[in-house]
Formats: sequence, structure tokens, C-alpha cells
Amino acid sequence: MKPNPSSRRDFLKAGALALGGLTLTDVLAARAASSEPKRDTSVILLYLHGGPSHLETYDLKPDAPEAYRSVFKPIRTNVSGIDICEHFPRQAKIADKFSLIRSLNHDVNIHSDGGIVVLTGKRPAVLDPLSQSKSEHPDFGSIASFVRSAHRDAMPPYVALPQAPYMTRPTYLGHQHGAFAVGDPSTPLFQPPFIALNRDPNRLDDRKKLLGDLDKLRRDLDATGKLTTSDTHTRQAFELLASRTVAEAFDLSRESDKTRDRYGRHAWGQSCLLARRLAAAGTAVVSLYINTPKYGDEFTNWDDHIQNAGRPGHFAGFMKTRLPYLDESLSALIEDIYTRGLDQQILVVVTGEFGRTPRLSTNASGTGRDHWPQAYSALVSGGGLKMGQVVGATNSRGEFPSQKPYSPFDLLATVYRHLGIDQHRMLYDATSKPVAVLPDGEVIAELG
Repeated sequence: MKPNPSSRRDFLKAGALALGGLTLTDVLAARAASSEPKRDTSVILLYLHGGPSHLETYDLKPDAPEAYRSVFKPIRTNVSGIDICEHFPRQAKIADKFSLIRSLNHDVNIHSDGGIVVLTGKRPAVLDPLSQSKSEHPDFGSIASFVRSAHRDAMPPYVALPQAPYMTRPTYLGHQHGAFAVGDPSTPLFQPPFIALNRDPNRLDDRKKLLGDLDKLRRDLDATGKLTTSDTHTRQAFELLASRTVAEAFDLSRESDKTRDRYGRHAWGQSCLLARRLAAAGTAVVSLYINTPKYGDEFTNWDDHIQNAGRPGHFAGFMKTRLPYLDESLSALIEDIYTRGLDQQILVVVTGEFGRTPRLSTNASGTGRDHWPQAYSALVSGGGLKMGQVVGATNSRGEFPSQKPYSPFDLLATVYRHLGIDQHRMLYDATSKPVAVLPDGEVIAELG
């Protein structure tokens, strides 16, 4: 059968798919560099960029003075003694399936630099007050890509939905270990090219022919002694496109309308659903970083100053818009993971780069809270950890940890243990200087 020109173009486009500059060839090259045994464990990170207020989410202080207490009311959960925000009713029903860490803290109050601390486990050499700095070390997703060996079904090791955090880079590990960003799965046109290649019989024939052409090229190059590692990775990239497991994992149309509706037909919901599919299929790290202007800052950005990005008004109004989306998608993700028996395999982590100032700020523009890394909260679910508990506490005004203070390095140590990665393993930077995966931090003991 003669290949359809448009199918051939789609196939070649898929072979060079590069959102954020990462190609499938890069992904295969990353796998070849790995040397450690693979573990079928995964982490899904919901990164709440901008720093959500701990006082309006998971650490409300209803008895604090008016200038400090949460603007929302706490509600009881299905675990005695655990209260959360009134705008989290769905999470309140499944508190036995997550744990809260209320005593996280560090000392970097800049968005990009705080994100670097939280995602890489290393402080920036120079803090950037304009919040535009880039990481000098790879984040934990890139490290997982580098360390974990090839997945038997060719799943990409590190996927970002819809986009990768702007402040982190694979740096000295190499471009091929960056996040594989595939766009917003809630959009009607979302369909990575390799999905179409597996749905259409004609395109399957095109794929077979192209793979045959690559076989001939490989034989010719091998005969002349000109076969290179790059050629091998290119061919493997096309073989990845032939993986039905990869295509099916990315194909949200395989989910029922009921399931897709339960997660929510928005960026957070469909990204959470796709993240579950990818993690279940073997992707090591899936990060959700949703900061898309088309949704408006009130939906995507947790940076709730008195006035930020042209948003004058009371910050509670913006959070009332934002919190239900998070509640809907996160609760669906957690329930789905447990219902499918994936709670040992998949660890869900929800965190921002810091919290917000305990004392409210009010002026003619409105009311808000500023940056506050001295205390913030994170949620974890699954991963075979102990659920249904609160780890640590802050003082009566939510200012500082008062019990069991933990750092983002401790949370990362817990994540690395789940991924089967030795945090003390040495990597080598661009100058061949040894750098530990995670120089500081210990696994959070209360989580098991």
C-alpha cells in the first residue's frame, strides 16, 4: 500500500515531537544512559504555582485573632481530628486516603527560587528578586529519567502536563532528561500524533513501511561502519511510536464519559486523569503545572497578594473560584487510584513553593496574603504510606512549625525512596564535580 502523504507527515512529526524542545529520540537516549534496576513506582505531582495559603486550604486557624484566621470555615473530614477548608467537601470524604504535612518550611520567599528549592532539593547559588532564575541542578523528574532504566513498554519516564515548570531544567544531565510536555489534555484538539497512528489501520501500514525503511537504513549504515548511537536512538524513537501501550496510555477517549466528568472537563481534571493513566502504565514522574493565561489568573495562579497581576479585590473571591476545581480533580484522582488498587504503586504529592503570610494585608485595593516560606502545608496520598493523619503542626497563628518541623528536602527524600532512587547517589555536573541527588533531607518517619 502506498503511504498516505499526510499520514507520513504525521508520523515524521511524531518522531520529532518536541514540545519544550524534547524529542522522542531524546527520551530513548535518556533510557540508554540509565543503569539502575527499574521499579514500577510512580509519582504524580500537583504543583500549585504561586504558593497557596495554608490558612485557606489545609491548616485553618478558626480560633486565631481576626487579622490572622482563615477567611474560610473549617469542615470535618471522615477522620476524627482532621479539619480542612469548607471548599474541599469531596476531599473531606476521603481523608483516610491522604495525609497532611502541616509543618513544612524553608527560607526562600521568591517564586522561582522557592520552586527550585522544592523541586530540586538544592538552593540557588544566587537568589533572583525578580523571580526569573533558572535551576542550576535538575529537578526530581529529570533525575528519575536519568536513573530509572528503560520501561519494558517504552513509556516516557518524565511527563509534564500541560507544561513543565519554568524554573527547572535538566542542566548537566542533558536535554534528553527534560520533561516530555504534551499540552493541555482538556482541549478538544488534544491528540498526540502517536495516538492517531495506532487508531488508523492505514497509518499502521505507513508505520510498518517507515520502520522497514529505517531497518534498511540501519543495515546499510552497519555495512559501511557508519551506524551511530544517534541512529539507534532515532530508530528506537520510531519503535516507541509503535508501542500500543504508549498510545493507549495517552488516549483519554478510552475513558468513559462518567469518569471524565468525575475528574472535571478542565485542565486540572483531565490532566489528573491522564496522569493516572500514565503512572499506571509506567511513567516514573508526571508533574502538573497549570499556569495557563487562557483560564485567567483567578483559576491558575495561587499568588494571592492584595493586588497581583491586575486583580484588585478580596483574595477569597479568587480562591472560591480556584479551590473547587482542585477539590474535584484531586479527590477523583485519589479515589481512582485506591479503587484500582494502585495506591502502592502511585504516590500523589500536592504542594506549592511556600505558604502565605499569616497576617492578612488589607488596603483600598482589597485583601490578600504575601509570600511566607516559614510555614506551609502539603498533601500526600498513596505510595504505600500511612494515610489518614496530620504530620506536624504550626503555632496558633500559623506562623511557624510548633511540632515536627520538616523541610522540602525531607519531602523529596520520601519521594526518592518511593521511586527507588538512592538520594546519596552521586551525579556529576558540567565541571565533573560530584553532586548528590539530594544532599540534605530524611524520609518523613511518620509516613512510614
